[in-house]
Order: sequence, then structure tokens, then C-alpha cells
Amino acid sequence: MMLTMNLLKAPLQAGVTCTSAMKLGLVTILSFISFACQSTQPTQQTTQPEASPRLISEASWGAVNVETLEGHTGKVWSVALSPTEQKVASASQDRTIKLWDLATGEVLKTLTGHTDEVLAVAFSPDGNLLASTGKDQTIRLWNVDGEPIRTLTGHTKIARSLAFSSDGETLVSSSWDKTAKLWDVQTGAVKQTLTGHQGGIFATAISPDHQMVATVSKDKTIRLWDAETGKVLRTLTGHADSVRAVSFSPDGTMLATGSNDKTIKLWNPQTGALIETLTGHTSLVNSVAFSADYSTLASGGEDKTIRLWNLDSKTLIRTLNGHVEPVGSVTFGSAAMLVSGSADQTAKIWQP
Repeated sequence: MMLTMNLLKAPLQAGVTCTSAMKLGLVTILSFISFACQSTQPTQQTTQPEASPRLISEASWGAVNVETLEGHTGKVWSVALSPTEQKVASASQDRTIKLWDLATGEVLKTLTGHTDEVLAVAFSPDGNLLASTGKDQTIRLWNVDGEPIRTLTGHTKIARSLAFSSDGETLVSSSWDKTAKLWDVQTGAVKQTLTGHQGGIFATAISPDHQMVATVSKDKTIRLWDAETGKVLRTLTGHADSVRAVSFSPDGTMLATGSNDKTIKLWNPQTGALIETLTGHTSLVNSVAFSADYSTLASGGEDKTIRLWNLDSKTLIRTLNGHVEPVGSVTFGSAAMLVSGSADQTAKIWQP
């Protein structure tokens, strides 16, 4: 295991000059541009633009510190950040889950038990549980120290993703068996099995009020379900290929989806209306995540990049380069912190 750090510097967006950018008159953009318009001569120290510690903006991502967590011997398919932001969990092709100390970059524990690739991990809202799933079709629950608690079985094909409800009482899983399941965390019983997709389900998410479940599928659709009854509320169409990533905004008013068609779509989950289509990735989009303050969307792609999008203007803030293989997972912390996992066998911590 090795911890490495480097500093990235953001260029101006294509087609934006220093003069024209200064005329925009927006405080956050002025901060970003004034940084980007500094001398391009390399220096040993980089002055980062001032930014609110609470808000994530263009200014915040002018310069980025990157910590690399190395230790897996296979692709890192999924990463999760504990609610206290003290631990990172990573799920890997090597059939293990690693718990990392965020402050030191050291491996706290390697969790073993899965008999095939581990494709997803998720922390419970109180941080006391970790859930994992993968190609062995099982869901495993672990305590905060990484000790096994329970194994849930029921899916008949690869289990692909996991999400806890905000109250921690329900765990949602999705599978190539074309179903999603809602599990009672305390008992391990299945509350609901959601059926209707015509293809395997890549990912699932549950709304902040835990009343709605979203699933995205190889059948190119997004389905929104009533978490209590298991009934389909609406089906969203518009992607031209498989939909493989989904996330609710922290306030529940927006849904983001990522697709093999290289686009990200923003939806109103209450009406099903399409809000915006974001383009920029040059290959399929594997993961999407909202920042805690609902200002920024992160997306990780097969093109090896992470892209940060302004949710007010629906424009690209910047592209983060550093992974040398496809990015399979991205997740935000409560502040300006982003965690990513990649097929290059590493996880990275990005901070302005």
C-alpha cells in the first residue's frame, strides 16, 4: 500500500479568454478565472482561490490535491465514504473490500468472504454498517470493525448495486436478474421485490425521504417505484443505450442518470420531466454523484476522467485527470471532497 499526492491545475474552458470571462460578473466565476489567468510558468507553490468551506463551486476546484490509495490486486469497482468521513471502503475485482483510514491512507482492514468479484459497497447513514455485493449474488452486512453480521440471499444472478435509505432501515439492491429488492436491515427479510425491467438493472438509488426508489437498466429506461407498495410510479425514457448510473440530489428534487450513450441526464423525479442533458464524456458514464450542497454533480466515465458539473448553469466546471483506467465509481463527502474508484486498481481522494 502506498499513499501518493500531487497537485492539479485547471486550465480555462475552451473558447473563454481572460478578458471575456472577467465580463461575466459572477463572483465564483471571477475567482476561478482570476486563478486560471495567472502566469502559466511552473512554480513550487500554488495559491488556491478562496472558497467557502461549505460550498463547492468553480473557485473551489481551481487546484486539486489528490491522494491515491493503493493495495488492491484487481479493479476497484465501487467506493464509499463513511458518514464521519474517517473511513473509505473500496470493493474490488480481487474479491475483497478494504477499509482505509482517510487521514493516513493506511488500510485498516481487508474484508474477505465474497467468493467472486465485489461490485458495490455502501455505508449505512449512521456509519455502523457496511453492505457489499457482487458476482456471487449475495449481499453481506458487516459491522463498523469489518466483522461479518449477516449474508442476504435471494438474487439469482449477479447483484450489481446497493443503497441504504436515509433512516437506515432499508437496503436496496439491484441485479442482472432484472429485479431490485428492498431488504429489512434489522431482520434480513425482503420487503419488496421490484419487477418490470426488460434487462439487467445496473444501479439503484432511494430518495432522501425514502419514499421512492429509482432503478436504471440495460433496457435503456429509468423506473421510479413506490418504496412502500413496490408499484411503478413512472418510467423515464430518453437515453439511447443502457443506463448504468443513478443518483438523487440531497433534497430529492433532481435525479441524475448516466448512460452508455455517453450522456448524463437530469430529471424531475416528481413529474418525470427531463431537465437537461449533459455532454462531454467520450465514452460510457459509469457513475454519478451529487455534492452535499447540491451545487455540483460529479460523473465518472470509461474515458478515465471525472467531470464536475455546475448544477445552476448545467455546464462543465472542469475535468479531473489522474486515473489511468476507466473510473467506475464516484462519491462526494459532506464538504469539498470527492472519492473515486478505478479499473487501475486504485481509489483516489480529491480535495480543493
